[in-house]
Amino acid sequence: MRYLSILLVLTSCGDSKKAEKTVVDKASPAYDAAFWKSWSDGQAEVTSYALKYPRYGAMREGTAVSIFVTETMAKSLGVKSDPGVRDKSDEFPVMKLNLIETFQTGIYDYKLMLQTFVALAEAHGRPAGVTAKVAWSSQEWCGNLFKIARFDDGNVHVVSHSYFDGEGDQEQTNPSPGAAVLSEDALLLWARGMAWPVVAAGETREAPVLLALQHSRQKKGPSQWGTVKLSRAAKGEVEEATAVLSDGRTRTYVVEKAAPHRVISYSTSEGVEAKRIASVRNKYWELNKPEGVEALRELGLRGVGR
Repeated sequence: MRYLSILLVLTSCGDSKKAEKTVVDKASPAYDAAFWKSWSDGQAEVTSYALKYPRYGAMREGTAVSIFVTETMAKSLGVKSDPGVRDKSDEFPVMKLNLIETFQTGIYDYKLMLQTFVALAEAHGRPAGVTAKVAWSSQEWCGNLFKIARFDDGNVHVVSHSYFDGEGDQEQTNPSPGAAVLSEDALLLWARGMAWPVVAAGETREAPVLLALQHSRQKKGPSQWGTVKLSRAAKGEVEEATAVLSDGRTRTYVVEKAAPHRVISYSTSEGVEAKRIASVRNKYWELNKPEGVEALRELGLRGVGR
């Protein structure tokens, strides 16, 4: 289960007794020299997938793109911290995941975007490897939806905005079951060994989990806590990471056994299937000139209108 140790360091000066708390969890990933050698080169890993997504009673075909890249986050605001803007004490490193899923539903298309940030060092009284922030949005011809969750000291703050009746604008703060928790929206990172808790091949572990923001939206209710049973099985040159949620849903990820453990495919018990087309490393944010669209060819994708 959870292994948390609290180290209290008291100042030796007689004028005060200020305590600094360090939160450590033995199941946190090892963000060691080998990890940073791969992820501190200033580039992102961009992967394309052929997507199948069930919607409105039919299976839709589309594409998905995942982006993994390290960034620096501002503790006080929960946003990307630009270099030299704020004090170092207000910053911590994160691994960012952007997952964009696009598919057609008859005359109009859907674009779903998930953005998850996992802390690569202790932050907000939580150990390294725990989700720091999640944002999920949906854009389609009927309207927009947006939800965001921030994992702060002892609580999770959720804000949502929606075009649809019965949802509207909402804000809530829920207590966290513990300092070390998992978000369903961080399972792609967990499958790669980038998020708490580490589960080795052949092992099984249960953890508290905040159910996906998209799932709570579809239930038209508040964000929900549950549990998740995590397991990993070695199958030759790949591993299959499985998450069974307490509400009965299942997520399965096939990842490369060798570092950096790229995701070959992912699927859900609801029928979502994604199979990798191609994977590249680049500075995608610099490829925003008209000629940058040519970089999509490496991913087997086409630009809008092409």
